[in-house]
Amino acid sequence: MDLEQTRFNMIAQQIRPWSVLDDNVLDLLYKIHREEFVLPANRSMAFVDMEIPLGHGQVMLTPKMEARMLQELHVKKTDKILEVGSGSGYLTALLASQGVHVYSVEIVPELKAMAENNLQVHHITNVTIEQGDAAQGWSKYEPYDVIVLTASTPVLPDAFQKSLAPGGRLFAIVGEDPVMDAQLITCIAPGEYSMKKLFETSTAPLINAQQPARFTF
Repeated sequence: MDLEQTRFNMIAQQIRPWSVLDDNVLDLLYKIHREEFVLPANRSMAFVDMEIPLGHGQVMLTPKMEARMLQELHVKKTDKILEVGSGSGYLTALLASQGVHVYSVEIVPELKAMAENNLQVHHITNVTIEQGDAAQGWSKYEPYDVIVLTASTPVLPDAFQKSLAPGGRLFAIVGEDPVMDAQLITCIAPGEYSMKKLFETSTAPLINAQQPARFTF
């Protein structure tokens, strides 16, 4: 396999057609090699338009989804970032390359170890990975300039937008199958937020994600 040609094809055929045209994001996809953040047995799948199993019931999002997240969040070099769900550390690495520091929270101990190892191998040091359950918020290092949830949530807890600094952006996939909305929430001023629906999609929920109230007789 010609990795660089395959990477080029991924960007040209999957990512650009999904309206990801930001040169900074595209350059980053060439710089940080996705195939180095998957399980060895799944290396050949790294460039395919699909979610890749990471073990423990968790997946790496599709290439176009990760790229679109980055583009929509407009991460700046001064941004303090909260990532909910470290996974293999790939999106963590992309975020760390754009912002000043990433606080990433992973509930699965084995994935926390995997992400830490991958980041160490790639000499990415502006990341703090903690084991914990951030499905309903993680106020420890707030306020954040950027928050990204790497899996869906049926209901978006208010705690996330309350953890945003003024001007901060939050990316979340909200809802339940068959249709979920990718949303970008921006803190316009303290206690004031705007929400933009970006596109419809579907992906597995966060472990312990907040559930909607169910009507019972």
